[in-house]
Amino acid sequence: MAHGIPPLRSGHHLQLLEGSVELFPAMVTAIDAALREVRLETYIFDFNESGAEVAYALERAARRGVAVQVVVDGLGSGDLPPAQLQRLEMAGVQWHVYSPTGTLGLLWPGQWRRLHRKLCVVDGAVGFCGGINILDDFHDPNHGALEAPRLDFAVRVTGPLVARMQETMERLWRRIEAVRRLRSAHLRGTLTSLRASGTRAAVPAPPVLSHGLPRAKAALLLRDNLRNRAVIERAYLRAIGRAHREVIIANAYFVPGARMRRALVNAARRGVHVRLLLQGRYEYFMQYYASRPVFGALLRAGVEITEYEPSFLHAKVAVVDGHWATVGSSNLDPLSLLLAREANVIVEDRAFAHRLRQRLLHAVQHEGRRMEAAAYDNRSRATRAKEWVALVLMRLALLVQGKKYL
Repeated sequence: MAHGIPPLRSGHHLQLLEGSVELFPAMVTAIDAALREVRLETYIFDFNESGAEVAYALERAARRGVAVQVVVDGLGSGDLPPAQLQRLEMAGVQWHVYSPTGTLGLLWPGQWRRLHRKLCVVDGAVGFCGGINILDDFHDPNHGALEAPRLDFAVRVTGPLVARMQETMERLWRRIEAVRRLRSAHLRGTLTSLRASGTRAAVPAPPVLSHGLPRAKAALLLRDNLRNRAVIERAYLRAIGRAHREVIIANAYFVPGARMRRALVNAARRGVHVRLLLQGRYEYFMQYYASRPVFGALLRAGVEITEYEPSFLHAKVAVVDGHWATVGSSNLDPLSLLLAREANVIVEDRAFAHRLRQRLLHAVQHEGRRMEAAAYDNRSRATRAKEWVALVLMRLALLVQGKKYL
């Protein structure tokens, strides 16, 4: 569905995975069992520590004849290690960089539109979606070693939505291939290739073998800059607007626009228990400080805000009324909701939502610091000045893109 929220479909098996410590072994197991193809997209591919295990699994798959296609973001992954790339390419791994930054970097307006989604599909039968980059839980590219693991989530899924994951990944791969060939001045060959790839027959996926009945309802939300510009935000707004008892949101970079702020305030005022688990440690200037001016209105409406403290919070998840949940790559900020390619899974399943809710509640109660309205109102002039500068920078970045959000 191009402009609306896709309907939830039944027939899914879902497994919530926390951090790379759970995601990477599940991915490696799936990749090692691959018979035909592996597709992977990620914002960051870091070869340190456990990230290398995923790279080795991709290499093993390619060496035994599996078609392996990887897309990484040109900003998030930066300059990849030449030795590692050479090793993967020699094994037969096909590798593309989405929107290389070039000499101007983010000074060029189009470079703010990034590939931020994290997807993996194996043999068209099992998929992974979430917020976790190919990055070890205890390593940060900008801050080095971490004392505690980064908090983030992904979901392993089998069922109907895996086909949509594969379709969108195939489409992006063909687009990157076309752009690369056009830049190489092979226009005739590109058009021929596009015609062939657009009409090729789909290879049937092998049957999914699993225990029990696949009962969970789920859908894949894909945000892009064409037809699906607001689908993830609409899904959040609909769930919050329908909430009766509880909304729990954990979000790394939380800079909600006017509609999202109104939805949260209105929910709190009608008696819904609204909890936000947000970034408590400084990571990036603009995202950290630009979020804080909106906290006042939320606190006054009765929204509870907890800042996660043990490590960096990278999660982009939510649970509403104990049955609706989402896990994905999209932050509730304008960089995600207006510019980046994002992917979230939405789930209607009480068992799945219960597990995610319990983990978030534990973090709220034992791993965070509750923000008090009085302390917020008494923050220093220096802090307020940083907030103002961050907001101006974010608005300027959006203005250059022709966007308005705040």
